[in-house]
Amino acid sequence: SIPIPARYTCHGAGLSPSIHWTGAPPATKSLAVIVDDSAAPITPYIYWIVFDIGPQTSGTLIGHVPTGARVADNSKGTARYDPPCPVNSSHNYRFTVYALNRTLSLPNGAAMKTAWMAIAQATIARGRLTATAKS
Repeated sequence: SIPIPARYTCHGAGLSPSIHWTGAPPATKSLAVIVDDSAAPITPYIYWIVFDIGPQTSGTLIGHVPTGARVADNSKGTARYDPPCPVNSSHNYRFTVYALNRTLSLPNGAAMKTAWMAIAQATIARGRLTATAKS
């Protein structure tokens, strides 16, 4: 897996990372990004849900959400990037980009489960990268 630099974790500035993608299917109407931990005690632990990203968008910039995109609540209950915070070891995190067949039209700060379920129902393709952060 790819290492996550400390600046994107609680051990650094806690900025949201730059993520880039290509290859969304032609039927894509919007994109979503979810950063989660499938091995957390409460699974999945969601660090970031960004949705209604324009279909021509090819990534996120450090510390920013794409123009026009919205952010749902994470597992901490805040509509922002919650930087991973591994303790006493390295840990793997999943960065998943979803191609959706519609825009979700949910508000900023939508409930995590509501956004997560809407993304699951609208997904037509996905790509995933697993990355490792060290304590």
